[in-house]
Amino acid sequence: MPYFVFSIRPFAQIKKLAEFAGFSEASARAKAMRATQAPGSDAKIKVMFAENQQLAEDLLCQIRDPGPPGDE
Repeated sequence: MPYFVFSIRPFAQIKKLAEFAGFSEASARAKAMRATQAPGSDAKIKVMFAENQQLAEDLLCQIRDPGPPGDE
C-alpha cells in the first residue's frame, strides 16, 4: 500500500502532493514541505497510509477521538 502526502486546508480542502511506496520517503518529503511553508499558512501537510487515494482522503476527513490524558 502506498503512502500519500496531502495538503489540507480549512473546510476539508484536500490536495494530493505526492505518493510513495515507503514511509521514509513520504516522511522526508512532508518534513521538507513543512519547512518551506510560508509563515502563517493555514495548510497542514500530512502523510496517510491507505490502499488508494480515495480511502486516504476519507480517512483524513474522519473525526478522531482524543487519546488518553497525558498521551501527547
